[in-house]
Amino acid sequence: MALSGKLIGYVEISKKGDVFHDLLRHNPHQIVAISPDKIHDCELHAGERGVVGSVICWHYTHDGKKKTCTEIIEAVNEENHMIVFKVIGGDLLEELYKTFTIIFHVEQKGDGQVATWTLEFEKPDISTPYPTSFLDFLCNLVKDMDAHSSTN
Repeated sequence: MALSGKLIGYVEISKKGDVFHDLLRHNPHQIVAISPDKIHDCELHAGERGVVGSVICWHYTHDGKKKTCTEIIEAVNEENHMIVFKVIGGDLLEELYKTFTIIFHVEQKGDGQVATWTLEFEKPDISTPYPTSFLDFLCNLVKDMDAHSSTN
């Protein structure tokens, strides 16, 4: 029996989706300066920044603990400002989940825009918690990015 799950978080943003898309896709290393309490480093391990197949390793603090997350960019959609990151290493896989995918995209909502995080995961057993605090972490990161980009 597969213990698959999906969580979705929404954050209203004041800037256009291309600002967030550009940061996450082409300049993720700049997020260190935007949110240093959350993100400590973002290393390119293989490929080119923003290109499908590229491998990125994030160093971050979540729930008071320093962690890592290695991801491969699986898909990019410029029109929807979407990026699909498949987690291939780090604490999420080593400690909690069998598989983990992080999807970011921006969509129109009325006169504004909404940044959306979708987490798709497979738990090894029913005692494994849902990644709600990690979703909160990502939503708060978008708020930091929105506040920063509003001042630039």
